Amino acid sequence: MRLQLSFPANKKITKAIKITGSKSETNRSLLLQALFPNVNIENLSNSDDGQVMQKGLATSHGEVDIHHAGTAMRFLTGYFASQVGKEVVLTGSKRMKERPIKVLVDALRELGAQIEYEGEEGCPPIKIKGKKLDKSKVSLPANISSQYISSLLLIAPSLQNGLELELIGKITSVPYIKMTLALLEEIGVDTEFEANTIKVAPKEQVKNTTLVVESDWSSASYFYSIAAMCEVGTEIKLSSYKENSLQGDSVLAKLYKDFGVETKFSNNQITLSKVKECGLNTVNYDLSNAPDIAQTISVTCLGLGMGCHLTGLHTLPIKETDRLAAMKIELEKFGAKVDIDSESLTLQPTKEILSGVSVDTYNDHRMAMAFGPLAIKTTFAVNDAGVVSKSYPDFWNDLKTLGFSVQ
Repeated sequence: MRLQLSFPANKKITKAIKITGSKSETNRSLLLQALFPNVNIENLSNSDDGQVMQKGLATSHGEVDIHHAGTAMRFLTGYFASQVGKEVVLTGSKRMKERPIKVLVDALRELGAQIEYEGEEGCPPIKIKGKKLDKSKVSLPANISSQYISSLLLIAPSLQNGLELELIGKITSVPYIKMTLALLEEIGVDTEFEANTIKVAPKEQVKNTTLVVESDWSSASYFYSIAAMCEVGTEIKLSSYKENSLQGDSVLAKLYKDFGVETKFSNNQITLSKVKECGLNTVNYDLSNAPDIAQTISVTCLGLGMGCHLTGLHTLPIKETDRLAAMKIELEKFGAKVDIDSESLTLQPTKEILSGVSVDTYNDHRMAMAFGPLAIKTTFAVNDAGVVSKSYPDFWNDLKTLGFSVQ
């Protein structure tokens, strides 16, 4: 599906949007529900990733194809490794078969898991024969994707002796680790996170609990970008959000003040208000704890004629695509000058934004959505625009609600 995007000359918006539940919280909650069936979940994500996770958890034997869903691949690896009697092959898309999983497999093997590679060593597909994991101590590098860490933490209460996890080096993506631990605490599991050691106590059963999934802050980022590029007086209301969010991307409320966007919380709703024009030439952010908003911020800066220097992005090359390389290619199509290295992106201020460009999405939902708001500043097309279903199936319809032309 190829979409042509544009936006009318009147660039002031006053609309309300309801955003689906966070896929990060959804997939964590679904795994906990699989381990403890008396956990109830509300406001589940309607994303492809959430549906793939549900389907995977309902399988006990045979092949489980998770397509592009990296979270599901990591979480289901830990889940099936700990489920006695279940035997599956976890596989996915061509890109998924290139994404590393060795660190997690090695840690699970150390705990007693039986996992074999079906193809290239260190990558899916993997064959898992579930068994009782009798060991309770393991270590991981601290600067890896937090999904490896969360995969182990989520199954920890179901292990006979719980888990003691040592993280070696500087820890990144701390909010996602804390999200996992907060959900464990919410269902009554005791946890401890001190210095570089995390302990999760064993738990045979939990009391009846309802987990309410907060709406996705990563998805909210695109509306922050829209508000920043619109005229002063724009107000966009989004629901359902908490001021004390578990999600690392909630740092958006702080960062987008730099772009003239204020955030007000009221009755599980946030109001994004464009209160002033941005007077900055360049912004510098360390996004170690929120790398998924790097693409959004880059496009916001392009649209406003600003520069940015974004660091802490070392996990982006192993996402759905190499996001750093992809962003450089696509931003430069609009006339931008971009430099990248293994963990950072630098965009120079751009005086003139080119029109008539076709943005490629690389099977990556965030590539499509990050560029969407740029239609406020120029007309362009998005190739394979249906990829947004991975996390936010209603995205293009919601842009239409705001007045965008999406054809």
